[in-house]
Formats: sequence, C-alpha cells, structure tokens
Amino acid sequence: MLRCRTLALMLLALVVAGAAPAQNKPQKNTQPDPVFEPFKAEKSVEVGMYYLKKKNYDAAIERFQDALRFKPGFARPHLLLGRAYEKKGELEDSILQYAAYLEILPNAEDAKKVRKKIAGLEKKLERERTRRSRSNRDA
Repeated sequence: MLRCRTLALMLLALVVAGAAPAQNKPQKNTQPDPVFEPFKAEKSVEVGMYYLKKKNYDAAIERFQDALRFKPGFARPHLLLGRAYEKKGELEDSILQYAAYLEILPNAEDAKKVRKKIAGLEKKLERERTRRSRSNRDA
C-alpha cells in the first residue's frame, strides 16, 4: 500500500513537473506563419490600396504585407509595397520590393517601367548618400 502511494505521488510529481513551462525553451517566433488564403490576400490588397490613396502609407504597408503572408509569391503586393515605401521616402525598401516583384514576374507588362523606376531610385539614393557624406564632412 505504501509503495502504491509513493508511486502515485512520484507519478503526480512527474505530471506536474511536465506541465510546468520549461525555463530554457526558445521564444516562439512573433511573426505569424504564412497561410494560403488567396481571398484574404486580395482583400488585403484592396484595403492597402485604399490606405495608399489616403496617403496612410504605414497602414498600406501593413495590408500589403498581410497579403504576402496570406498568399506567398503574390507579385502585386510587392509592386504596391515598392510604391508605398517610395512615397514614404524609404528608398532602399522600395527598391527591394520592386526587385522582388520583378523576380516573381520578370516578363510582366510593366517590367520595363519597374526596372526604370529602380534605376531612378538607385540614382536618387546615391545622390542622397553623397549629400549626406558631404554634409558630414562639412560639419
């Protein structure tokens, strides 16, 4: 009888210890896993377009990123992210998104226009960097 009680207590202790959260477990990724939901992706693009037209670039960027999470490999949100980042003045991010668009659709109807846009943004970015380095030297 004593052995049964001891065994039951040991088993209970193991169950309780196993239920307690581990101290050294790595933190879970804060980014949600991609989920294939094309309808939600399209809706996110629509909402993002609304915010883009209202010049609420941060909200537009969030919606376009949602669209990519709902439908990875969807080219249009990359193009629109490029536009939103450009309007926001974040040229490096804009260039990256335009390039991602071209990576997915290298022969898109507007590919030539997007390549031209990238080249223009790269020149503008270089001019800004040159201006900053000159002002830093003068200061």
